[in-house]
This record gives sequence, C-alpha cells and structure tokens, in this order.
Amino acid sequence: MPERETVIVVGAGLMGAGIAHAFAASDCDVLLVDTSRAALDKALDTIRGTFAAGVERGKITAEVAEAGTAAIATAEALDERAGRASLLIETATENLAVKCAIMADAADRLPPDAIIATNTSALSISEIANAGPAPDRVIGMHFFNPVPKMKLVEIILGLETSRQTLERTIGWTGRIGKDHIVVNEAPGFTTSRMSALMGNEAMHMLSEGVASAEDIDKSLRMAFNHPMGPLETGDLTGWDTRLKVLEYLYEVMGERFRPCPLIRKMVKAGRHGRKTGKGVYEYDAAGQRIPGSGLKVSR
Repeated sequence: MPERETVIVVGAGLMGAGIAHAFAASDCDVLLVDTSRAALDKALDTIRGTFAAGVERGKITAEVAEAGTAAIATAEALDERAGRASLLIETATENLAVKCAIMADAADRLPPDAIIATNTSALSISEIANAGPAPDRVIGMHFFNPVPKMKLVEIILGLETSRQTLERTIGWTGRIGKDHIVVNEAPGFTTSRMSALMGNEAMHMLSEGVASAEDIDKSLRMAFNHPMGPLETGDLTGWDTRLKVLEYLYEVMGERFRPCPLIRKMVKAGRHGRKTGKGVYEYDAAGQRIPGSGLKVSR
C-alpha cells in the first residue's frame, strides 16, 4: 500500500468515531461524513479523547496523537474528496434503505477500484451491494465496540464479492492492527447471531426476575470470562440497534429470535443505553455507570 491513503467513514456515531480513529492512527487520511454537524463535533471530541488517553498511558507520543487528530477531516456529505479514497466504510443506522442509498451514492463518487464496506451487524451484504453498480467491490467489515480495544473485524462476503476485494480488505484489517474472521453471508453472520441470542435471553431472565441485572452480567464475566455481561453489552451497543437486529433475525430465521418484550418497552421509553444516559443501567455525564442503578422490573 502507498504511504498514505484516504479512507472515508460514513456515520459519526460511537462506532464511526472508533473506526475513524483506527485508520487515522495507522497513517491514513480520514474523511468522516455525517449529515449532523453536532454528531461530527461529538465524534471529534471522542477521537481526541482516545488519542489523549493513549498518550497518558504511554502507548503513543503527543506528536503521534497530534498527527492522528490532524489526519481527520469532516463533511456533512460526500464530496470531491471521495474521488481519491481507497476505502469507504459506512456505519450508518441499521436501516437497509439508508445503507443502500449510501452505497449507491458512494459508487458514483469513488475511484473504480475503491473498496466499499458496510459495518452492518446483521443485514444482507448482497442486498446492500445490489444498490450500486459494482457489487464485486462491496464487502462487510463488522467492527466491535469499543473499536480501539476490540481486536476482531468480522469480514463478510456477499454473493458477488470478489477474491481481490477480500484480500485487500484483509490487508486493511491488518494495517489497523486487527485480526479477522471470514464469514459467508448468513443472517446475523456469526457474532451478531450469538450476541443477539445471549442478550435477548438475558433480558428474558431480567424480566422474569431470575436474577438482578448486576448478577446476570456478573455470571457471564466470572463464569465464562467475558469482559462484559450481556446487559452491559446491550447498553453499550444500544437497545434500539439491538432491537432492529433481533427484528430482522426474527423475520428471516424464526421464533428463537423473537425480541423480548422488555427490550421493546425500554426502546419506547427512550432507555437506549449509554448514549441516552439510561438503559438497563444509568450513566453519569461522563458515561460512567452509576452503582446500584440496574433496572428493577416489577412482576
């Protein structure tokens, strides 16, 4: 790969900020795109904080942090800078129509050899790829939260993804210090399918009064050595996103993925997780969990 290449990240939420940081920290120029200026400003604050934390821990120098931050530009729509990008990753909301619209727009603006990746958690790569004229260049790159800490990228092949696209995507994944698995497209891939089942069952246990939220999470951390419990993970991912994934899996794979009613109730109440300050747990202004705040469900 050339010394510096341009990567476009579409979607400036928590995941988009993490992905932009990963590439900026790996000597790439990054264009972070979102229709919301507020989301872009918040993402830049998050990225600066991630670089600053790296300096504080002695992982990087202040000069490296400054260079990484300076490598990120923002825009509220794709523009002429897309014409020099080697890779575009969309990480917009889990809505098929939105993702297809981004893909179609990107295909018209990117160089003819650029890779177009989607960070979808569960949607069909082949269907998203069909929105543009070059489905052979479309692939899934499923990152995990928090991106700076999580080492895996799930690479998903659509029906027409080319071997060259796969090999180049594996190269990009290694460039940012991540490991990978390769998955043939299937509903929920591997990780979302397992995580959705686990989180859904944990919510059923919470709603049934089997154990407290804190103890359900503690059981996974201590008995199975998971870094986070399923309810903590749902708060981090966002229960609105988790609900969309479950609804899709329920539609295409059947009864075992039927969303727990408590998830629907929480989403209707605006308890989406860390991003809204309330989910299964409650969070302070710095995003830290408030002790003893686990949701109590009356029966």
